[in-house]
Amino acid sequence: MGFKDRKNRSCLPRAVFLLWCTLVFLLVSGFTFSTLRLFSTREGSYTRLVSKWNIPAMEVMSGDHSANPIITIRETVIFPDQVLFFLKYPPSTALLAKDDLNCVYTPPNSSAQPLLDVTPSSIEGGSYDENHHQIVRCPLDPRGGIVSLAVKHNNGNNLSPGPTYRWNSLAYEAMIDQQDNSTIIFVKGLNLGSGKSADPSKFKCIYGSDLTGSNNSALWADAVSVAQEIVRCRTPLSVLNNTTSNDSVKVSVKVAGRKTLDSIARVKNHHRQLGPKKKHKICVCTMLRNQARFLPEWFTYHASIGIQNWFIYDNNSDDEIERVVESMAGENHSVTRVVWPWIKSQEAGFAHCALRARDSCEWVGFIDVDEFIHLPSDLSLLDIIDSQSKLSSSSSSSREVGEIRVSCHDFGPSGLKEMPAKGVTVGYTCRMAAPERHKSIVRPDALNSSLINYVHHFQLKAGFRVVNLNRREVVINHYKYQVWAVFKEKFYRRVAAYVSDWQEKTNVGSKDRTPGLGTKPVEPADWSSRFCEVNDTGLRNRVLETFTDPKTGLLPWE
Repeated sequence: MGFKDRKNRSCLPRAVFLLWCTLVFLLVSGFTFSTLRLFSTREGSYTRLVSKWNIPAMEVMSGDHSANPIITIRETVIFPDQVLFFLKYPPSTALLAKDDLNCVYTPPNSSAQPLLDVTPSSIEGGSYDENHHQIVRCPLDPRGGIVSLAVKHNNGNNLSPGPTYRWNSLAYEAMIDQQDNSTIIFVKGLNLGSGKSADPSKFKCIYGSDLTGSNNSALWADAVSVAQEIVRCRTPLSVLNNTTSNDSVKVSVKVAGRKTLDSIARVKNHHRQLGPKKKHKICVCTMLRNQARFLPEWFTYHASIGIQNWFIYDNNSDDEIERVVESMAGENHSVTRVVWPWIKSQEAGFAHCALRARDSCEWVGFIDVDEFIHLPSDLSLLDIIDSQSKLSSSSSSSREVGEIRVSCHDFGPSGLKEMPAKGVTVGYTCRMAAPERHKSIVRPDALNSSLINYVHHFQLKAGFRVVNLNRREVVINHYKYQVWAVFKEKFYRRVAAYVSDWQEKTNVGSKDRTPGLGTKPVEPADWSSRFCEVNDTGLRNRVLETFTDPKTGLLPWE
């Protein structure tokens, strides 16, 4: 064998050795880079992405490597004045912050560059639901442009869009009633009217990923009741038995003679074990938008009279309500903020809350943040409720008490032109003489299965009755007509489904409207002196006596 032959044979192992070294180096460096470049840190109650190598967020999210999480727009819902994007994150992926995103506005039917990039009006700091979805809100383009969503520092590329729906015809929420395993679907677009029901035989529920019914993968179920915006159906066994999968099942409603409603609603059966005794005697449910500044006073006062649990349905607030709610939780009470982005759906929201509270609360009061339960008789709220429960068992009537109604006194600005520093209970002391309307404290297990309600009260099952409390025992101080800077916010949008917005020239004689105010938020010259017929300092005196710090003279919420 010559020298050249020996040289060629000896080069072959060396080349193989170099090839193996190169492969090992690439594998190790790739693993080290991917391991180091992403890690998460807790900030408050949610996680955010942190880039070890300062990589732009979109590069982290949309790379081709399977280890990189792909964040997508699951669905988009168009409201009259804003667009809601529902982002879907892979499991264990951290959530983006408001400053990571841009709302992008592009002319319709055009491939031109975007007209405008703006920061979202708000973004949920935590997951919207258990499937790791997040809501991003963008203003609607008044010029009719198309709104999309982009992650900053990504060369102008938008997130992949999902299906887009309009709010006026949509199945938007769903849940399974643990008492009878039926599915309850909250629907916009049935147009049944307040307190109205429909023939359930004309309605069906459809479950599955394909809700068009064009293939055999969908499951159908008969409706058992239909009223207002709520459809109740018998849940298919395969849905009830699906307790191992992490994914929920999409569901919608089909009305005879019409196409299946668009849907973003999903259900999952949790099989909660119901305890023999409810944890809380009395709870409160409210719905609000941008009223976080009033919560500390409202919460502190009601905790002192025996309220143990709060469900706060947040209707698109952008005033840092998460931080305020988090500060209110304590050892002897719990506070739950429920993200409820659905506009003009207060009746549906209260029905949802009644079902949610039923497992843990014997009684639930439905009041607003500007309403305070006042006890002039010095009796405790729990004593009053207990006495009504005992009347149920000792009364000659065979029907139990299922709802307690409390009259409301409406207070005016009381001569003030600026927000009272010590809060509404101390600042507003002049009211109308006659009570207007009422609010209710209900037993959630006494409600009619249709869940029909009129915001102020519910329909009850057969066998239950309503009692009206004497105003000398319990009354609600409703600080309805506050200083103009606060009151004018009511012109933005009414939350109830069956109440006209105040800037619309419809139902101008409704009791919901303010007498003599019209449809424009223009302050009358005598506003501060209106709605003042009786000087009432009862609750004011009690609040000052109970809560004033003897050293500083301050109230807890000052």
